[in-house]
Amino acid sequence: MVGIVIVSHSRKVAEGVKELELQMAKNVPIESAGGTSDNELGTDLEKIILAIKQVYSEEGVVVLFDLGSACMNAQMAIESLTDEMQKNVKVLDVALVEGAITIAVDSSIGKGLHRIEEAVKKLCLHKMS
Repeated sequence: MVGIVIVSHSRKVAEGVKELELQMAKNVPIESAGGTSDNELGTDLEKIILAIKQVYSEEGVVVLFDLGSACMNAQMAIESLTDEMQKNVKVLDVALVEGAITIAVDSSIGKGLHRIEEAVKKLCLHKMS
């Protein structure tokens, strides 16, 4: 299954989204990377890297985020991975809660990374600019 990482400036938000996803798709590997290392608001590059590695498989990982700098840190985390791992990790810019649930369910039914990305785009779950 495709793994999922939730990156949020808030530890509680990231954990809450993970909890909701697991209610919908119990067997999907999901990790949260919310807040800083001292649990303040912000994001932590090392938390994101660890979360990606914890859910990583050759089937891929989707990283979702809440705000701009979370996306930037997610991209930096991916750049720190091996070239082989980088090919299998995607950051998707979707509505966090709705996107996370859709992706978790799609992963649980065996959709691959590219099919998940296509499905999310078709559902118009992208954030409004």
